[in-house]
Amino acid sequence: MEYLKLCDSDYRFMSVVWEHAPVGSGELVKLCSEMLGWKKSTTYTTIKKLSEKGYIQNENAVVTVRIPKERVLRDESNYFVERTFGGSLPGFLAAFLGGKKISGEEAEKIKEIIDSYREGE
Repeated sequence: MEYLKLCDSDYRFMSVVWEHAPVGSGELVKLCSEMLGWKKSTTYTTIKKLSEKGYIQNENAVVTVRIPKERVLRDESNYFVERTFGGSLPGFLAAFLGGKKISGEEAEKIKEIIDSYREGE
């Protein structure tokens, strides 16, 4: 299975886009300068690269999102669990908790999430 994955700098850039899109490319340059410390050329290079990869669209100097944040988060999470834990959600959860205690409210919320994704129901 092919997962959508972004390197750290591309993810930081996309976080700015997800928060502000649709956004003019000139305004995006300003935002990336303020928020990421990027130069104009870095921002335009990244716009071009992520447009070619299909994450964003830059049309008439307006940058819009083509792949929503939720899709990227899902794919990156699935990739991590697959690579690190052989796809085992129980293995991931046990490692994530690492002996920590969770509240009854947190346990109930996790149970609700699991129940909503249970197969055949």
